[in-house]
Amino acid sequence: MMLNRALIASCAALLALGACSPQTPQTAEEPAATSEATAPAGTIVDVAIGSPDHSTLVTAVQAAELVETLSGPGPFTVFAPTNAAFEKLPAGTLASLTQPDNRATLQGILTYHVVAGRVSAADLGALIDAGNGQASVTTVQGATLTASRENGAIRLTDATGGTATVTAADLGA
Repeated sequence: MMLNRALIASCAALLALGACSPQTPQTAEEPAATSEATAPAGTIVDVAIGSPDHSTLVTAVQAAELVETLSGPGPFTVFAPTNAAFEKLPAGTLASLTQPDNRATLQGILTYHVVAGRVSAADLGALIDAGNGQASVTTVQGATLTASRENGAIRLTDATGGTATVTAADLGA
């Protein structure tokens, strides 16, 4: 689906509540900040609400009716798009996705950014090493993200070839 591909291409960051930005041949490199739950600091939704860089994500999570799910016991690892990532979507895309008629589509897009379980930066690095330079993680939506290293940084690649670089990890939620 075009809307799904647009958001996924603009976001595939790492580890529980952080940021991401697009990495395609047509755009300049913009690092993706990420985090993973290591110590309680409220729910994932609480942390997002407290972040000025994630207000658009909060709006999308609310529109998708995923607040209760992401506030549940988990654990979850979330590849969280920042406001800047959402701004790179084509005009009108976000407004369309947050309409009640598009709730299922938005849920699919957002759950593409969630992995069941806790995956720390060290865990992911170990998986990459054990996988001879690549590791796959399956999202709650059912898709696969591939993690690798590039110039010492962890990179995530989605099914469409969109990538993001992890620049921060292991924030608690």
